[in-house]
Formats: sequence, structure tokens, C-alpha cells
Amino acid sequence: MKYKFIDEIRSDVMFEAYGKDLKELFENAAEALLSVICKIKQVKPKEVEEIEVKAENLEDLMINWLQGVIALVDTEQRFFSKVEVEKIDETKVIAKLHGEAWKPELGETVVKAVTYYNYKLEQTKKGYKVTVSLDI
Repeated sequence: MKYKFIDEIRSDVMFEAYGKDLKELFENAAEALLSVICKIKQVKPKEVEEIEVKAENLEDLMINWLQGVIALVDTEQRFFSKVEVEKIDETKVIAKLHGEAWKPELGETVVKAVTYYNYKLEQTKKGYKVTVSLDI
């Protein structure tokens, strides 16, 4: 399982994402976020945008990463359907997002921000898990 949504709150969207390693965790978390923002299965991976995000630690890196994806959607007016993390460590992630120009019929929910409500990033026996809440 890559990710699942949690119906605990009404004003926000909450999900858990999973990964056997940090690369997979960050890809799956971005995919969960993008599935809220757009009809991810209908977005064609025609164009590529590069993104580099930094933070002081791994927990903040995930928040900054997801905020960076939201900013990229907003500033470039693109929807993305494929995420490829190229390099990652505890303080930096470099990735490519594949997608196409923004079209109203591909849109879903406007995500304003990633919040710290019930936020948790942890290492498990199977890899990593993160719980994220999105302000919509």
C-alpha cells in the first residue's frame, strides 16, 4: 500500500503514506497530495519540472517537500501525475515531477497548506510512515 486517507477530520484532509525507504516515502506522500489536488490518473506526464527542497531535519523536510509541491502546482499552473525522487538525505530532496498544464477538468481540491496537526514521521519495521494533514 502506498497511502491511505483518514476520515478523522472534516475541514482538512489527512493521509498516511508509506515507503520501504525515504525515496519511496517521499514519492508516495507527494502522490497522495497530488491525488487530492487533481485527477492524478488523468494527468498526462508530458512535461517535467525539477524541484529541490531543504530543511534542518527529516521531519521538516517532509513538510517543506509537500509545501514545495503545492507551490509548484500553484506557480507553474501544472498538475502532476508522476514523482521521481532523484536524491534524498535527511536535509535535502531533489526530484522531478511529470505532468501537464493546468486544466479545470483535471482539478479536484485546492490545498492551501500542509499543517502540523497530528503530523508524525516515523521509521517502522517495514520502512517509513508519515501522517499528514492538509488544509483545504
